[in-house]
Amino acid sequence: MKTALAAVIVAGALLAAGAAQANADLANKHCSKCHEMDKKKKGPAYKATAAKYKGKADAEASLLKAVMDPNGDHPEMTTKPSADEVRTVLKWMLQQ
Repeated sequence: MKTALAAVIVAGALLAAGAAQANADLANKHCSKCHEMDKKKKGPAYKATAAKYKGKADAEASLLKAVMDPNGDHPEMTTKPSADEVRTVLKWMLQQ
């Protein structure tokens, strides 16, 4: 029983690590031209944005609208991520 529980915990950790890497890969693919984890480039650092929105219930929705709105302040991205890809990156970023 303990072995099975340990196997489930290890499998879950590996899946979470894979998902985190996939999210970082999406961020690198679509966002790294203007954003980095710890320093400002053309756009703010991921950690700075995460800190700004920490504890705000509408953080993900607000950021998604800001990034995806063609009439908003966010410049158009040349890689054209889907809304689901942007949402995935935002969830990852807000956990930083």
